[in-house]
Amino acid sequence: MKLTDRLVDHRPARRGRPAIPPRPGPRGRGSDASRRRLFEAAAREFATHGFEGASVDRIASSARLNKAMIYYHFGSKARLYGDILRDMFGAVGARVRAVAASPASPEEKVRRFVASIAEEANARPHFPPIWFREIADGGTHLDPQTIRDVAGVVSSLGGIIDAGVETGVFHRVDPFLVHAGIVGPLLLFFASTSLRERMSRAGLPVGQYQRGQVVDHIQHVTLAVLRGVAGGETHVAAPKSEAKVGRGGRGHAALAGGRTKRRSS
Repeated sequence: MKLTDRLVDHRPARRGRPAIPPRPGPRGRGSDASRRRLFEAAAREFATHGFEGASVDRIASSARLNKAMIYYHFGSKARLYGDILRDMFGAVGARVRAVAASPASPEEKVRRFVASIAEEANARPHFPPIWFREIADGGTHLDPQTIRDVAGVVSSLGGIIDAGVETGVFHRVDPFLVHAGIVGPLLLFFASTSLRERMSRAGLPVGQYQRGQVVDHIQHVTLAVLRGVAGGETHVAAPKSEAKVGRGGRGHAALAGGRTKRRSS
């Protein structure tokens, strides 16, 4: 059993109620409730202020608990933040692994892959801003297990692309680039709610879009890229690299550099 399987509750969470990684050992009902309150308050605090700017005093105040409870339940601010990151990426990883292992067609798997990430981001309003902050910070606060979780999401997509290539429905495209084309617009949509509302009041009607519309659009664009019907005469193929992902480690580079080769569709 992987570490994330022990630490993360992978069941889908309702919006605003993230799944909280359980701690080993006996806990009373009141203790579990206080831990959840701290976890949710911390998720909001980190999303608003980032790791460096987050205050344990504000977290405790928002959770209506003594600051000492943070250290009792989580040990430190860093471990609390780590639990939130592992919850985010562990949940996404579990969902997309299930999608990749399903008997659905490669095209349907791509649709479900996009929908799964959207559902997990919707369940965790803190997910998009925290992830954007980590990208801007170079992933400074991602521990090795979380990095593996992130890479595993790309690996699952690589397996789906492999299956589509083998059946002749997809062209070979670097899964990291496909993943970026999915996650980028999805997170931007969720993270920009307030901005889009302000833009709408200024006369640009961008606040009218619903999650389903955005998911449909990203599914359509992603499948068009994989089918080779987008991007003109050429597409970006998977780079050759010793760091492989995908089924059997074939055909893809996982979060790794390498030459990008262009070829005719």
